[in-house]
Amino acid sequence: MAEAIARGKLIPPYLLSTPALLLYCALLLTPMLMTFLLSFNSFDLYTGIKPDYSLANYLEVIQDKYFHVIFLRTFGMALVVTLICALLGAPEAYILNRMANPWKSLFLLAVLGPLLISVVVRTLGWALLFGKEGAINQTLMGLGLVDEPVKLIFTSTGVVIALVHVLVPFMVISVWASLQKLDPATERAGLSLGASQFTVLRRVVVPQVMPGVLSGSLIVFALTASAFATPAILGGRRLKVVATTAYDEYLNTLNWPLGAAIAILLLVANVIIITSYNRVIEKKYAEAFG
Repeated sequence: MAEAIARGKLIPPYLLSTPALLLYCALLLTPMLMTFLLSFNSFDLYTGIKPDYSLANYLEVIQDKYFHVIFLRTFGMALVVTLICALLGAPEAYILNRMANPWKSLFLLAVLGPLLISVVVRTLGWALLFGKEGAINQTLMGLGLVDEPVKLIFTSTGVVIALVHVLVPFMVISVWASLQKLDPATERAGLSLGASQFTVLRRVVVPQVMPGVLSGSLIVFALTASAFATPAILGGRRLKVVATTAYDEYLNTLNWPLGAAIAILLLVANVIIITSYNRVIEKKYAEAFG
């Protein structure tokens, strides 16, 4: 290879990418393939995993209404969290982009702060805030806004709030990247031509930052649908999502094949939803602004 470089010969691209591809296969594809194969095995309470292959685990998940509720809850929460993050993150990124240093750096650090804290520590902090004797309920009752503690822990509302807290930075970062390509002169040109600030924001800024909003939505949706620690701690045993259900099958009932099937179906559903969303949005975006 050194001689080829010395002679000025180009190295084929596939040779340059081979080390990364091998590492990718070893760390990601191999475990996924093993999980996929495991999902076809059967399970017996007394003998454990049987080395036979069938679609029984997939049929059980598809036909059982119990799993239907869990999947609908998971993707419903993912949709709500994504919408809230878009509504909060896009304006937040726009305001941060217009700030001057050092305030821009300080506020950006505050926005990215949740990513610097362990997910378990952060979620336990929310559990303390959400409790009956937590700061939120004590404040609401002290102000006379409620007569009794509001139930936030072990509810979908509490899980959504905690997930929004940690996932908003991903939306801010995505929109921020799009704003870096926005020429401030286009806004000033719109204002100089008599357009209001709202019109400039709607007709000039929003279309140009929309790719960042869309990419941020994909990231937030995927992370929410596959979230485990936050729903497990704040949702408890009664408010299950797909990730916690797979975990329970692995470690509580020891039915690894069924847990593997649930995990694979979550992956497949995530890929289908995200891919469809991406194609539909890209098509509409191209028609509207192409």
